[in-house]
Amino acid sequence: MKQFKLILIGLLLVVGTSSLSAQDKNNTIAIGIGSNAVDFYPTNAGLAGHGTWFSEYFNTGDHYNVLPAISRITASKYLADGFSVEAAGSLNKISKVGDNNVSDLSYFGLDGAVKYDLNEVIGETSFVDPYALVGGGYTWMDNYGTGTFNGGIGINFWFNQNIGLNLESKYKHTFESAIVQHFQHSFGVVIKFGGNDKDGDGVYDTYDACPEVFGLSEYNGCPDSDNDGIIDSKDDCPNVAGIPALNGCPDTDGDGIADKDDACPTEKGTKANNGCPDTDGDGVVDKNDACPNVAGPIENKGCPWPDTDGDGVLDKDDDCINVAGPASNKGCPEITKTEVAKLEELFKTVYFDTGKSTFKKETFAKLDEAAVIMSKFSTAKFTIEGHTDSVGGDARNLELSQSRATAVKDYLVSKGVSSSNLDAKGYGEKNPIATNMNRAGRAQNRRVDVKLVN
Repeated sequence: MKQFKLILIGLLLVVGTSSLSAQDKNNTIAIGIGSNAVDFYPTNAGLAGHGTWFSEYFNTGDHYNVLPAISRITASKYLADGFSVEAAGSLNKISKVGDNNVSDLSYFGLDGAVKYDLNEVIGETSFVDPYALVGGGYTWMDNYGTGTFNGGIGINFWFNQNIGLNLESKYKHTFESAIVQHFQHSFGVVIKFGGNDKDGDGVYDTYDACPEVFGLSEYNGCPDSDNDGIIDSKDDCPNVAGIPALNGCPDTDGDGIADKDDACPTEKGTKANNGCPDTDGDGVVDKNDACPNVAGPIENKGCPWPDTDGDGVLDKDDDCINVAGPASNKGCPEITKTEVAKLEELFKTVYFDTGKSTFKKETFAKLDEAAVIMSKFSTAKFTIEGHTDSVGGDARNLELSQSRATAVKDYLVSKGVSSSNLDAKGYGEKNPIATNMNRAGRAQNRRVDVKLVN
């Protein structure tokens, strides 16, 4: 039995010393140094000079055995879920066994324990770290030695992430009557270290969501370059402060469209217009709209088409924007029968010098009047027909009729009639309107007619 106890204690010590690591997930190693006090009094009711359980528990002056020096060293490793293992070594001088005085007996203890962080039950605190422990060990006092079963509680008060103050009270149940059961109290400093923090941001890799990039503790070690509360990895605009609704991108005009996707980032608009406003709702955004407050087609830069002459035909469709006319004639005035008749009458008084294409003096006034009428109707097209009598050869008469028709056309063009509206054609002696057998008939056949083409 004694050998089994020694083997068990040895295994605990080996586990503790070979697995030295941290008290928590972050730090890999923890060591403690301090002093210990051994108290035999409140654990041995019935023995001479001893009290009942926990009696005079804090009577340090009468019952505590304390060595005024560093007398306890610990090392521990965090396992998982709040559990850790610990190895501890201590030494002391025993001059009091209860109320019984003894002659400075030497005391050595090697102990191993499993510790459980009570914050796993009560919740994490900022600097207080209570724990419970259970384990075993071996204790030597003077010439005696015994295995022990240990149980106790302790607490760490952390000054910062790595350094703290440790208080612990442990009951040691002995298996040899030569060394009676007792309490061992300890007080000292505990130091945690060995945690991994690759990016040096103060957040250990275990808890660092961005272990390769320097970040902030409030964002689990991830950076927020623009300080908008959205970590860079989830921020579509990591270098410009924005809002969560737009994945960290700004929306200067508050139209719900991120500036990076907004064609008008300083003017509130609609998604359909890429963030630009369209005040008049004509489909042309204001920045491209020459008339932003009046609806108009895109073909006219957002402005309504004008109707300069007020004839109901828009200028874009009006061939005569300054003169009123019906839509059926593309906004141009239509020549009337009365005016056509007037032109026909005027052309009957066009006279030429004999055998020539030059006008007689009285003809000019008539052609001027005809030019005024024709100029009013820009879409009216006319044919100027030249005719002769039968005197002379056919070829000469055809040539003369053509030159006279052309002369009339050229004169009208010089007076403002569009050349494209006039056509000149000579017919020679082919189309007489009277007999060529007498002077009066031949005079009627020597003529220039005007015909309305459309």
